[in-house]
Amino acid sequence: MRPFGAASYFTILKQIEVGQTPSIGFNAEAGKPGTMTGLTIDNISMRFDLPDGGHVQALKNVSLDLKAGELLSVLGPSGCGKTTLLNIVAGFLAPTDGKMILNGHEITGPDAERGMVFQQGALFEWMSVRENVGFGPSMKGMPKADKAKTVNHLLDVVGLQDFKEKAVYELSGGMQQRVALARCLANDPDVILMDEPLGALDALTREKMQSLVLKLWKETGKTIILITHSVEEALLLGERLIVMAPRPGRIHKEYRLPFAELGVNADLREVKKHPEFGPRREEILNMIWDMEEEIMGTKEDAA
Repeated sequence: MRPFGAASYFTILKQIEVGQTPSIGFNAEAGKPGTMTGLTIDNISMRFDLPDGGHVQALKNVSLDLKAGELLSVLGPSGCGKTTLLNIVAGFLAPTDGKMILNGHEITGPDAERGMVFQQGALFEWMSVRENVGFGPSMKGMPKADKAKTVNHLLDVVGLQDFKEKAVYELSGGMQQRVALARCLANDPDVILMDEPLGALDALTREKMQSLVLKLWKETGKTIILITHSVEEALLLGERLIVMAPRPGRIHKEYRLPFAELGVNADLREVKKHPEFGPRREEILNMIWDMEEEIMGTKEDAA
């Protein structure tokens, strides 16, 4: 595993945004944003060694090919390696075995071609909304007029134009996540990685943000990988959906679904009335429930 070392998380985040070399293995020769040709996850395994001499096999032999512009949701019980997989794609962790290929080169560390959106926005709270969204372009030396045009366009897209001079701490959770999305898009990554970005929001705000994610996916053509614990959200926000199983983390089943495409131009509540939505939801819920029961049974046997 590649450790973070002495660099703080926010230092690494800032370095990635401005295209500098983070202290954890940035690939300076990586392809530039806008040239996305595909992402290959090739037989990835991840083992964490423990101080007592034991180990945890977080992932084992995970393989997946993702085309440019695809929207993938990842679902599974706690401990199945969802976030570990996302962190490997982001370059925050180096896998024990296997490799990741993006735009024809191997992923060896964080890079501006991959943008991350977290459950908590990881925003600069002392900056205004406008300054947060324009931070990456500013540090890259983008001309002021071009930066202003980019920032204003993205603020329009996420519905925050009227709040651009507000400090981040003055915003609601849903509005902060919109800022995080806009800031990510301002750096024009090829792949957007989303780690339960809507998990802390109330139900109504979450539904609105789900619609926004679909809108941004379709309008930008970005490749998106979204981690969630919500079966309904995974169905709505994944034209492809993988269910992962734990111990060790692996792909259990993959679905190709129509709901994300339908949701781009339709009310998500109407999409949920699709005749295939309910059966798929119940099938996956039962699948994950069985996995959880197996985990509990294993724990009881061990006790």
